Amino acid sequence: MARQARALATRQAVLLAAAEVFDERGYAAATMAEILDRAGVTKGALYFHFHSKEELALAVIEGQGAWIATWEPSSDSPVQTLIDLGYAFARALQEDPLVRGSIRLTIEHGSFTQPQIAAYQGWMDLVGALLERAREAGDLHPGVDLVAASGVITGAVTGIQLSSQVLADRQDLIKRMADLWTLLLPGLVQPHALARLSVAERR
Repeated sequence: MARQARALATRQAVLLAAAEVFDERGYAAATMAEILDRAGVTKGALYFHFHSKEELALAVIEGQGAWIATWEPSSDSPVQTLIDLGYAFARALQEDPLVRGSIRLTIEHGSFTQPQIAAYQGWMDLVGALLERAREAGDLHPGVDLVAASGVITGAVTGIQLSSQVLADRQDLIKRMADLWTLLLPGLVQPHALARLSVAERR
C-alpha cells in the first residue's frame, strides 16, 4: 500500500508540474526536461507513468473531467446549477493549475496527433443536459434550441475566459461571468423562473 501511495503521489506531482508548464509555455514549447525539473522526480519515475509528452498532455486534459466529477451543485434548479458551475469553473481557472493547464491544452487541440474534441463535447453535453432538465421544469422559453444554446454558452465561456486571460490575467473573470449570465439568461429563461435565479457568484 505504501508503494502504491508513493506511485500515486509521484503521478500527481508530474501531472501538476506538467499542467503548470503547459499553461505557461503551451504544448509545443514545453519540454519533458522542464516538466521533470518542475516535478522534482526522477526521469525513470516520470516515464514509468507517461511515455511521451503527448500522453502526459492528454492526461492533463482528462483532469477537466475529474474536476467536474468532484464539483457538487448546491441547488435543485438546473439553471442555477449551470450558473454556479460557470462561476466554479472561473474560480478554478484562477486558482487551480491543473484546470488552467488542461484548458490551454484543449485550446491547442491541433497540436496533437489526433485533434482533441472530447473536452469541448463533454462541456456541451453537460450544458445540454442541464438545459433539458430546465425545459422539462418549464423554465425555458418555448422553442429554445438546446443544441444551439449549449454551443453558444460553451463558446461564450471559452471566449470570455480567453479575453480575461489576455487582458487581465483572469483577475476580472468573475465580473465577466456575471455580465455573461446577465445578458444571456433573459433570452433563455422565462420571467417566472428568472426571478428565482441569482446571477451573482454564490460561494
